[in-house]
Amino acid sequence: MQHPLKHHLTLTLLALTSLSHFPPASPLTPCRTLCGTTAINYPFSIDDGCGAPQYRSMLNCTGTDLFFMTTSGRYKVQSIDYKKQTMVVYDPAMSTCSILQPHHDFVMTDVESVVIPPSSDTIFALLNCSIDSPVLNRYKNLCFNFSGHSCDELYGGCNAFRVFRSFTNSSPPCCFTGYDTVKYMSMNILDCSHYTSFINVDGLKGIGPADWVYGMKLSYAVPDTGCGRCTRSGGACGYDTETGVMMCLCSTSMNATRECGSNGDIGGAQKLALRTKFHAFALVVGALIYFVIFI
Repeated sequence: MQHPLKHHLTLTLLALTSLSHFPPASPLTPCRTLCGTTAINYPFSIDDGCGAPQYRSMLNCTGTDLFFMTTSGRYKVQSIDYKKQTMVVYDPAMSTCSILQPHHDFVMTDVESVVIPPSSDTIFALLNCSIDSPVLNRYKNLCFNFSGHSCDELYGGCNAFRVFRSFTNSSPPCCFTGYDTVKYMSMNILDCSHYTSFINVDGLKGIGPADWVYGMKLSYAVPDTGCGRCTRSGGACGYDTETGVMMCLCSTSMNATRECGSNGDIGGAQKLALRTKFHAFALVVGALIYFVIFI
């Protein structure tokens, strides 16, 4: 009759041996992929060390709301189109056709201005400008017409802007311009009291300002860092927070340089940990075999 201890050790050995043949669990990456209903994909992130380093700290998730962060404030993200590589944001402090807000500048950092600037179909309207404004004199070439619309249309068709007419019974100067104008000149330098912005301007011909889509469309590029290889292996693309070097984030405790599950890409510390676990497993199995055979 087999000794009860030997029988128990035999079962334990069989269980450990069978466990060693199970495939490893899918990696649990440390990067969140949703904020509310908005998908957070590469190159963006809401966790430090995830995404591309060029877009570090640009997005903030508060509850279910996603915000684009700049030095001039928080802009609510309305949508991200990963196929067209655009992001639509809305400035809650910006004047629109229906509400007049206090004086406000839109300011981006130098990095943001390069990697995710407003797209060419985002128009800025500078309102209630002085006759001495540089965009009406030396830099008047920065103003342009679009889709047949005029300043009179804004002042007459928007309740919020109609107040500017009441002071002189005429429409004060305004300027339709691109992002570069407000990038290099503040509203004080431009000598205009307010601004608004709207998107998808190619489709606004014949449409009154009350029905325009107010906000800003930002365009970005996806850095070519081999991220596809990482995501196909079950990881999330990220970077070293100190060096900015691209990494494939496989779990909260294990990172690889290119993809998950590739020992050739795992750092020295992770390799050592794997070898240590294997040696410990081998020792346990060896001890169990000794007890089963000789006891």
